[in-house]
Amino acid sequence: MISVTDKAVREIRRIVEEQTPKSDDLGLRIGVKKGGCSGMSYTMDFDRTEAADQVIEQDGIKLLCDQESFGILDGLTLDFHDGLMGRGFKFDNPNAKKTCSCGESFCA
Repeated sequence: MISVTDKAVREIRRIVEEQTPKSDDLGLRIGVKKGGCSGMSYTMDFDRTEAADQVIEQDGIKLLCDQESFGILDGLTLDFHDGLMGRGFKFDNPNAKKTCSCGESFCA
């Protein structure tokens, strides 16, 4: 299961309202790709639902995740931080064995 904090839900809604076309099959795709200093990095983008996607609906938002990424992200909490030290989404992934110092990549 992937969960999303209330702060992240509010930010995703704000982005959807301001920047994306209205569509029932559009959701926030989260995943992983090879790259970064620790071997894998997180991806986020708005996309249409694919037949094999894991679809998580929470508080009116839809998250999409491909099967391969879901195996690595299962248990993830997606949060949003907006403070003096920076603004952005934060991935709290219990499957990450090691993360790089910049927090942008990990190994599972």
